[in-house]
Amino acid sequence: MTAIKSAVKAQCARIGALALEARQAGLPVAVLLEGWGGSGKGEIVSKFISELDPRFFKVYSTGAPSPEDMRYPFLRRFWKNLPERGSIAVFDRSWYREINIADVEEDLCKKELHARTAEILEFERILCDDGFLVLKFFLRISREEQKKRFLKLEKDDATSWRVTELDWQRQKHYDEYSDAFDRMIETTNTPRAPWYDIDASDTHAAALEVCKTAADRMEDMLARLKTPSPAQQCLRTSPDITPLPIKKLREVDLSPVCPDEVYDKKLDALQDELFELHNRLYRSRVPLVIVYEGWDAAGKGGNIKRLTSGLDPRGYEVIPVGVPSKPELNRHFLWRFWMNLPKSGHIAIFDRSWYGRVLVERVEGFCTEEQWKRAYDEINRFERSLRDWGAIIIKFWLHISPEVQLERFNERQNTPGKQWKITPEDWRNREKWGEYEPCVDEMLARTNTEYAPWVVIGSNDKKHARIKALESVIAQIKKYID
Repeated sequence: MTAIKSAVKAQCARIGALALEARQAGLPVAVLLEGWGGSGKGEIVSKFISELDPRFFKVYSTGAPSPEDMRYPFLRRFWKNLPERGSIAVFDRSWYREINIADVEEDLCKKELHARTAEILEFERILCDDGFLVLKFFLRISREEQKKRFLKLEKDDATSWRVTELDWQRQKHYDEYSDAFDRMIETTNTPRAPWYDIDASDTHAAALEVCKTAADRMEDMLARLKTPSPAQQCLRTSPDITPLPIKKLREVDLSPVCPDEVYDKKLDALQDELFELHNRLYRSRVPLVIVYEGWDAAGKGGNIKRLTSGLDPRGYEVIPVGVPSKPELNRHFLWRFWMNLPKSGHIAIFDRSWYGRVLVERVEGFCTEEQWKRAYDEINRFERSLRDWGAIIIKFWLHISPEVQLERFNERQNTPGKQWKITPEDWRNREKWGEYEPCVDEMLARTNTEYAPWVVIGSNDKKHARIKALESVIAQIKKYID
């Protein structure tokens, strides 16, 4: 036993040294410990973190989702706890609770189980593509060993609280849970995020195996980071997602105008209708996600203002999306949008969005070619996961001509009360119109789906654009709740 303890200590020291290298290399690590109650997860976590700098790791214990968690997509609480680049997150149970414990206790139908499994596989693929090291361990003990450990814990007043009535209930149905665990491992064991099935009948030996495996994988990953493979140059496709046809920007009619007398009448009526529909969304707990993209000075702010005038202010939030903060830059580009999703029954309006990855980040070189090409697939699947959660999604591109943009820029520049709206960056971006337009066309073509459609609105006349946006939101809501 002394030899095993010494070996565990040596591997923990090795993990500590590798964690410093990972910090310098910007390698994020997610360690998942799944397994039976009483299998020693807590003890193994304690050993794993013993030589880590406490500033750069966090341990999360995953229980049943809270009522607040249940108002969001099931993966959101795990996106929230992902580590920054160079840090480590250890999950005592993880997102797999949603397909192993839940498989038995929630009596999931095969369709829902398959959907959750597919989302988890996609989630892990996104993490691995983004440079994560995902380590998945399953701690296995026999029914008899589990019972023996439960009884031992119960005899000691200091540890009896660790064994609950639910633990004994699960122990009683050991075979049923075992089948669920086996299905989980079989369907989610992938080359880049494999499962390590650990015999935990001896906790010290199990700790040694976990720590050594983790150290070996970290060492291998760090070595590969020093000699990276050539970047992928092909667009990732989603064979199960087929975008719908959509016009190119040059084909959009910019001539429609809404006369003042028509505008005022329509605006009031549409805002009243949207207010009533918002109440129905809230009662039905249906979330609504609205995305605004478009050229600078296309009228996004004014459009959003007229839209929100028809909403209960307690039930919506406008999220202005600018330059990512340092914590946001140190995570996957979708992370900050997962953090700003609306609760069920609420509305989130994004003033610019995740499409920055395939527009400004692409054109300005803020991401690699491999990253923006991969993003199309990640965005489509992100939006589909929102749809599967029950969200209504609508996306606007406000389109104007270069001539109208110049007029609005000059007006802002020459009007003291509007000068804050115009920046040197706006003028610089205007010079790149020819670079941005084909990127916008490609974005529209690749991400215009039935469940998350683009609505391209001619916005040379702002009043026409506002009416069109209101009509489109109302039509999309009615499509799903009528």
